[in-house]
Amino acid sequence: MTDPLAFSGASVDGGLYTWVTDLANRSPHFVNQVVSLWTDLGLGLFAVLMIVAWWRARGDGSVRMARVLASPVIVVAAYAVNSVIKSLVDEQRPCQTIHTVTVEACPAVGDWSFPSNHSVIAAAAAIALLYADRRIGLIAIPAALLMAASRVWVGAHYPHDVVAGLLVGAVLAVILAPLATRAAPLVDRLSTTRLRPLVSAG
Repeated sequence: MTDPLAFSGASVDGGLYTWVTDLANRSPHFVNQVVSLWTDLGLGLFAVLMIVAWWRARGDGSVRMARVLASPVIVVAAYAVNSVIKSLVDEQRPCQTIHTVTVEACPAVGDWSFPSNHSVIAAAAAIALLYADRRIGLIAIPAALLMAASRVWVGAHYPHDVVAGLLVGAVLAVILAPLATRAAPLVDRLSTTRLRPLVSAG
């Protein structure tokens, strides 16, 4: 039975959601294929960017390396917080509430919609990378925005789901990323052990 306290997002921006999904349905098939591929696999780009940032940081001191190594930890923390928010809000997916054809199959009942996990992960990764490596971060930020937009395009989320997801991920990363510098002494200690190749190019 549906939770009577569950939040229905259709009244917030259901019209905008329908406009976007209708636009997707009128778009060329190859466009939807590209967007579907991005929304399914795009989070992997952030993992690749973290690896690149780690490689670049190996010769730039313990503070920068600490920030890079903290990036995946920040993403996991943001995901955990978002999971709690999702379970409290219990917003059904728009494709279960609004009758419209979507690019991708609708997630199962109980796979809550607000905020968007993809958007949270992408935003947290982008901001954490921006703190660790500005050049890499400037690549990650537009990628995060594209990830959020793709979730609406394929019909998985309302626009407010992805906006909230971006905010949750970004705010948590802004709070947590500066704390990573406190781990610099640990990186210094690791550089004197057999793990030195992981934290230093020297």
